[in-house]
Amino acid sequence: MSDFLTRFAPSPTGRLHLGHAASAFHVWKAAERAGGDVLLRIEDIDQTRCRPEFTVGILEDLAWLGFEWADTPRIQSEHFQDYDRVVERLSELGLTYRCFRTRTEMAAEAEAAGLAPGSPFTGQPLPAELEAERLSQEAPFAWRLSLDKCRDYLGPDYDRLSFDVRDLDGQTRIEKARPDLHGDINLTRKDAPTAYHVACTHDDALQGITHVIRGTDLEDAAHIHVLLQTLMGWPTPIYTHHPLILGPDGQKLAKRFESQSLASLREAGLTPRDVKRLAGV
Repeated sequence: MSDFLTRFAPSPTGRLHLGHAASAFHVWKAAERAGGDVLLRIEDIDQTRCRPEFTVGILEDLAWLGFEWADTPRIQSEHFQDYDRVVERLSELGLTYRCFRTRTEMAAEAEAAGLAPGSPFTGQPLPAELEAERLSQEAPFAWRLSLDKCRDYLGPDYDRLSFDVRDLDGQTRIEKARPDLHGDINLTRKDAPTAYHVACTHDDALQGITHVIRGTDLEDAAHIHVLLQTLMGWPTPIYTHHPLILGPDGQKLAKRFESQSLASLREAGLTPRDVKRLAGV
């Protein structure tokens, strides 16, 4: 492997579309320029929406576009125990708590506190007796990371958290991390064994990823990722965020726009060169 190692990490919740192709072109183009390598990761922790046939479709679409990757793809659903150990470690450090609240309850609490809808959630663990009662009733819960406890644990280093951001022209700047953008994130979910932030940062560290290249829709994720990386003693990659292709509604292109799927474009007679032109990369 070279000093430049990045990854392409789609979720198999549907067929890849033009937006995914644009992201893939950005990833492989950056690696080629740096003389580096690309790993393929299948982020299929959502066991409700992810399907094996979509994973097969991802491999077919990427091969059709002419992309190659440096090793066997990592399938996240095969490694839930790895992510369990991350939560266990953070719990050993006293940085987590069980959250039994539903989305409705969290929205009601935010409204009562005068917060805008969708504001980052920051809570507290239940009193010990009430928590024991909920557990005895087998009430579902998610593990959350407490930002208050993280501040206490890291001390002054919490306010010094930062990460490198490199733009598409190669210019790098240092950005101060703002974990508060996310509040007390879920480390696990009531409906899944792990959460995106845990699996993503764990795998980036495990695989030795030096550069993360992804869309601007994930731009804020780096602010919480650097906190997790610091707590776990993991290195922080350099982050680059490319613009998104927008759909007819002005929002980022989604899998529901079937006409823009790579399979549909291929069936319509388009070539990989045509897709690259449409992707504007």
